[in-house]
Amino acid sequence: MSEPSNSLSIKNWSENDQPREKLRDKGKSVLSDSELIAILIGSGSREETAVDLSKRILASVNHNLSDLGKLSLKQLMSFKGIGEAKAITIAAALELGRRRRAEQAIEKKKITSSQSVFEVMQPIIGELPHEEFWIIYLNNSNKIIQKIQLSKGGITGTLVDVRLALKTALEYGATGIILAHNHPSGTLKPSNSDKMITQKLKIAAESLDIKVLDHLIVTEDAYFSFADKDIL
Repeated sequence: MSEPSNSLSIKNWSENDQPREKLRDKGKSVLSDSELIAILIGSGSREETAVDLSKRILASVNHNLSDLGKLSLKQLMSFKGIGEAKAITIAAALELGRRRRAEQAIEKKKITSSQSVFEVMQPIIGELPHEEFWIIYLNNSNKIIQKIQLSKGGITGTLVDVRLALKTALEYGATGIILAHNHPSGTLKPSNSDKMITQKLKIAAESLDIKVLDHLIVTEDAYFSFADKDIL
């Protein structure tokens, strides 16, 4: 679809202000966040350029790209100049960035600490509005064989199938497992049910010579490790 005649299309800007050309000639790292978003949306309106519109959108989330990625299409479309197509483009680009981050964490493969578990799981469950319980299956070198979502529930909690968890461990030949779930509320304090399911899985796994190495509670920017606190 052609740009409306009254829009400030990127191709009509002065050469020094064109983010597409800036990326091509100087590299992507020199562009600001607003310039990168401007490339996605292509044009602004009669009143403002795409970069100015992008700056306004970023200001609404305190220039936090993670928070920007949480905006719904409806919230993005509340900005003048952002229709459904542009909102979808922004949402898709930020989702690709989130998935890239998740893949980079997985590429580390070997679990060496609770921090390395957090780096794997935070992009997956750290920002969810509901609770999910995952298990990471490890070989005897503490390298990730697989990670599986065991349950998905409301903010009040999840139901965990111990038998399914251990059946999967045997199928993969795992010698160690790490439990992880998120607290959408942001609290890092383990509940009584968190402690109970940890012990239940630990006792059941021991009978199969499988070790429960840790249980992490994950939030958006922090975590709680049962192993680090010696309560495993």
